[in-house]
Amino acid sequence: MRSADFERFKGLKALVVGDVMIDAYTIGMVERMSPEAPVPVLTAKSRHERLGGAANVALNLKALGAEALVCSVIGDDEAGGRLIQLMKEQGMEVVGLVGSNRRKTTVKHRILDGHRQLLRIDDEDTLDLVETEQAILCQVISRFVNQEDIHVVVLQDYNKGVLTDALIKHIVALAKGKDIPIVVDPKKKNFFAYQDVTLFKPNAKELRGGLGVKVATPDELRQAMLTLQERIHCEYLMVTLSEQGVMMLHDGHFDHLPAYERDVVDVSGAGDTVLSVAALCVACGKVLDLTPKAIAQLSNIAGGLVCEQPGVVPIDRKRLVEEVNRIGHE
Repeated sequence: MRSADFERFKGLKALVVGDVMIDAYTIGMVERMSPEAPVPVLTAKSRHERLGGAANVALNLKALGAEALVCSVIGDDEAGGRLIQLMKEQGMEVVGLVGSNRRKTTVKHRILDGHRQLLRIDDEDTLDLVETEQAILCQVISRFVNQEDIHVVVLQDYNKGVLTDALIKHIVALAKGKDIPIVVDPKKKNFFAYQDVTLFKPNAKELRGGLGVKVATPDELRQAMLTLQERIHCEYLMVTLSEQGVMMLHDGHFDHLPAYERDVVDVSGAGDTVLSVAALCVACGKVLDLTPKAIAQLSNIAGGLVCEQPGVVPIDRKRLVEEVNRIGHE
């Protein structure tokens, strides 16, 4: 992919649906053990919050130059207010967020000794949306699809209850009716609800759990991917393999893109970045004439880059362009 091709991302509009959340951090230093229990005592130095989940996907899309519209259900609570404020600070629209007085806004609070994570506290509800919440969210999504010029629909599922089986089917039918590509990052619960989507991106653990099979060798991985593609009828199947890179399946052909050597600090949010880059590549379609291998390679590079920074962070577009140019000239 050439540097000039990244400019194509600027005219794209993505609809992101899924579980939004706050990633909170308390960072400090451990210098002693507690006299009360065999646990370290952290002296807190700083606290901050970032957008997480589907909101981080949207932030990645925005960082790449695209416009992202986010649809989700959050709690009518203090954390929900903070999430809305975080989105506004990033110049993001919040009209697609539906408030509910029966749900908590998900907050993942990480306690760090420098860059070393000691503990994570999750404050959340994970029950499926009730019918009234689902109906309101369906209306919001339908309005966006019918009134906006959407180039790609991105579904980011964190098993927090927003993407129900019925909602997934509604979104897929709506997007396919408008000939809009659909890109998915799944979780085990609704693994097979995502039928006939454009690109399906599980990681190796999700692939094993979804199919209930052993995936320990390259041959087992390829067979599992063929089985999954046959069951859900996706056009592209891209499996992220952590330090082993990415495997792409398209038209019966496999492309394995090994991971580039990185100084890995934190893998949190890397999947969001991979999904975002893949979504924009798919949205560009024939305009860029990207092969499945090229889509997987670019997504793989982007996912690796964010692992070099602590916490959940969006991709740095300038750094991505530089890295693509560097690798292309090796």
